[in-house]
Amino acid sequence: MKFNEVLKNLSTYEAGKPIELVVREYGIDPKEVVKLASNENPYGTSPKVVAKIESLVKNMYLYPDDSMFELKETLANKFDLESKNVIIGSGSDQILEFCIHAKCQKGSNVLMAKTTFAMYEIYAKQVDANIIKTESSQHNLKEFSDLYKKYGADIIFLCIPNNPLGECLDKNEVYEFLRTIDKDTLVVVDGAYQEYAAFKDENKRICPKDLINSFPNAIYLGTFSKAYALGGMRVGYGLAKEDIISTFYKIRAPFNITTLSLAAAIEALKDEEFVQDCIAKNFSEMKRYEEYAKQKGFEYIPSYTNFITILFKDFVSKTVSQKLLERGMIVRDLTGYGLNAIRVTIGSSEQNTKLFKLLDEVLEELK
Repeated sequence: MKFNEVLKNLSTYEAGKPIELVVREYGIDPKEVVKLASNENPYGTSPKVVAKIESLVKNMYLYPDDSMFELKETLANKFDLESKNVIIGSGSDQILEFCIHAKCQKGSNVLMAKTTFAMYEIYAKQVDANIIKTESSQHNLKEFSDLYKKYGADIIFLCIPNNPLGECLDKNEVYEFLRTIDKDTLVVVDGAYQEYAAFKDENKRICPKDLINSFPNAIYLGTFSKAYALGGMRVGYGLAKEDIISTFYKIRAPFNITTLSLAAAIEALKDEEFVQDCIAKNFSEMKRYEEYAKQKGFEYIPSYTNFITILFKDFVSKTVSQKLLERGMIVRDLTGYGLNAIRVTIGSSEQNTKLFKLLDEVLEELK
């Protein structure tokens, strides 16, 4: 059977290995497996969200409210916007797809950092767009600017903070760059980890209202998968001017999130205390990783997220991650990104202690 030619050389996105796979392949007790590969919130979902979902399970046979009125209103109030500025997606990934299909076709130029969220490139290649990347792995806006002046772009992707590396641009430098961008270029500010960055450093906070009012060609993306601990529910959102949102609605399929996902997101927004507590614990535990890396002589990228990237010189990251996997510890090897590094989600205190113990064992074995 023949398929679209552009799909021949298109890589498949590789998600973090699930616990179930590790149990099957290595015969490890599920209770002994720790997953620190997908940047999930290790403290679980807010008890208030769990209670809400339990009360609604009997309604699974009903389609969700496709207007998503309450969720959009709640988000609009949170960010001092209007419902017409909000679109909901099955994870923020789906809104990335809306961006590509609304702006790109064969020959379109899409500009991004060398090392960033893989789905930017995958979605762009699906429509046979040209991928333009900076030489630097981390976001370098001078390089972005030079490439934009040389090639132009239909879409620019800025991941703030950046996944999978963890670095984060300052708001002021982002705004300075955006002032040089043509109004017909769609700028996607991916704020999947913004809650963490804003907590750690106010200079990193991107205010969605300020962003889209200052730059009508920008869209801000947020998610409930990270700080709000709803990765399994798959809910994301986009915030932009009405003309962008209304165009994306022409692409959106009806009922694109579930009844339970919709209820979970609404309830999660009501428990900000839970979210802030999780974020505070995250950065407290991250200090342990920074100290561990320094003790071992490893370089790491200062992170504004709920994960940390540790770089190796004397060890091979693929081997390290595999050895950890065989011990029931799942981390993300970044060999596929051209880096000899691992990305580790900041877990609970107990999970992190176990990671350090197992990593010590692996490093000793590999000496």
